[in-house]
Amino acid sequence: MQDELTLTGVTRTFGDRTALDDVGFTVRPGRVTGFVGANGAGKTTAMRIILGVLAADSGRVTLGGQDLTLEVRRRFGYMPEERGLYPKMKIADQLVYLGRVHGVDARTARRRTAELLDQLGLADRVHDQLHTLSLGNQQRVQVAAALVHDPILLVLDEPFSGLDPLAVDAMGEQLRARADAGIPVLFSSHQLELVERLCDDVVIIDRGTVVAAGEAREVRSEKAGRRMRLVVEPFGTEAGSVPPGGPTGVASFLDQVPGVSVRSQDGQRVVVDLAPDADDQALLAAAQAHGAVREFAPVLPTLAEIFREVVR
Repeated sequence: MQDELTLTGVTRTFGDRTALDDVGFTVRPGRVTGFVGANGAGKTTAMRIILGVLAADSGRVTLGGQDLTLEVRRRFGYMPEERGLYPKMKIADQLVYLGRVHGVDARTARRRTAELLDQLGLADRVHDQLHTLSLGNQQRVQVAAALVHDPILLVLDEPFSGLDPLAVDAMGEQLRARADAGIPVLFSSHQLELVERLCDDVVIIDRGTVVAAGEAREVRSEKAGRRMRLVVEPFGTEAGSVPPGGPTGVASFLDQVPGVSVRSQDGQRVVVDLAPDADDQALLAAAQAHGAVREFAPVLPTLAEIFREVVR
């Protein structure tokens, strides 16, 4: 198990523009952390500071409580948003070369290259030049370049950009495997459904400031507000049927509960929003008076809904 990466009070300006303002979050070992924000929010700047490509104006970046040195950063795996491999070099040759640059001996670098290309579905392309591959396969090679030296931390900037579903699955498996091996994994993406599916933790940044961070489910719970889902079988109807008057008949009792507004209806299933002063127990009692309550549960917002709420 590796140490956790921690950013504390990190600030970075470019002239009169503040790119990062007192940014702090943790990337825990054995977990995949999604880094989410609009274009220009500060994701790439934060990643470059982690890697030492940029220096922070103030604040600290530590691994296991210790400040990062060049030797420690050399053991990180990084995939930049702007890809930087050699287009006319054979893919196996350049992966071995990059492994050697990171201090891996030639034999180990060749073995890891073969393993990674096989895992990423490129075993039959080892002698091809990079520029002859599709953009999606070039992306896979870029991921292999970040992994070939067996890094102690993974930082990937938009690694899923331009990938087809099969390539997304292959890359997701690689990230999950690295996390399961105990290393911290941080990646940014605009594909929020993918972040929600793959990530254990999430960090949302807006205009240089972290607006939400923590375990993905806890962040969703904190931002849930007061939204409830009800499935009510009105008295006198058969299970699964819609009463006379359609879905409106199912939800008509909600008009009697103060502070409740219907968000959506589908047959006997109703999703409602509760005002801050609304009584959820009064809502439950009204539902029970109307029929058999088959479901009464809070609704967690999706990451996309949270993103739209906090990034405005």
